[in-house]
Amino acid sequence: MLLLNEQMIRELYTMEDCIDDVEKAFFYGTEGKTVAPVRLSVPHEKMEAETLYMPSYIEPENYTAVKIVSIFPHNKNEGRNVLQGMILLTNALTGEHVALLDASYLTVLRTGASSGVATKYLARENAKVCAVLGCGAQSLGQIQAVMAVRELEQIILYNRTVEKAKVLKETLQKLFPKWKGTITVQADANEAVKEADIVICSSKSTTPLFDGNMLKAGTHINGIGSYQSHMQEVDVQTLYKSNKVVVDTIEGALHEAGDLLVPIKEGLWNSESIYGEIGEIVCGQKEGRTNEDEITFYKAVGIAYLDTMVAKSVYEKAMKQGVGATFTF
Repeated sequence: MLLLNEQMIRELYTMEDCIDDVEKAFFYGTEGKTVAPVRLSVPHEKMEAETLYMPSYIEPENYTAVKIVSIFPHNKNEGRNVLQGMILLTNALTGEHVALLDASYLTVLRTGASSGVATKYLARENAKVCAVLGCGAQSLGQIQAVMAVRELEQIILYNRTVEKAKVLKETLQKLFPKWKGTITVQADANEAVKEADIVICSSKSTTPLFDGNMLKAGTHINGIGSYQSHMQEVDVQTLYKSNKVVVDTIEGALHEAGDLLVPIKEGLWNSESIYGEIGEIVCGQKEGRTNEDEITFYKAVGIAYLDTMVAKSVYEKAMKQGVGATFTF
């Protein structure tokens, strides 16, 4: 078995690689060539935490995998990582468990890539201003993905704790030293949104972050932070104003996406208003953006076959380049 830690993965695998793989995986999913049961969430109420178990199989690639992710919010108070994960990759032709990969960075990367694919198909080609609401662990991958598919000129950062936005600004400046755009920190989410061509919602909020009436024509929104049925980053007005509401998978969205489930439960919106899955757009079964004024909303809660796809690619790159430590039971 090959063991791959975060540093090895960072050196092997880029966001551009990941976007290509995620797009291909969505294509396979729409063709019915994947198996991905709805993930199992095991709550740890005493610690206000949870562990997610996500199995999946991609038939054309001949791999299956299971990702285990623990989310322990209070870890930050003790200097430990809030999000910790591993992926066990299995050869689906022989049943051999071939690799164990650190999944923390890969989760950020593939979640970002999911939004990158959605942005590629749904955002305006000339989108220049990106507002990021929520500057936690997932935000960096989201920004990297959007920058990979659109030529941004400005990034606006908003976080309820302003200091966190300032830290992300410094990180971005170090990560993209040659980028000529500007990065600003905004203390008001509505002010950030009304200036944006692309809005990224990457918080763990249980109440809407902004007023949907602030969205200007032509805006694209990526909502990835609220991944449980009680969590909500966008209000129902955002849904009303969106010409296309697109999800990663309808099954997952209607099981976990509070952004949709809360207004559905309140009788303010219905699932029939979902335009479709991103894979249907990738495959050409449905159109993406069709005019400059459309408002589009992409809601993703995560689908396990993306993890299988990226783990397979990292493993094969590692084998070719002789990277990783080997372990035999």
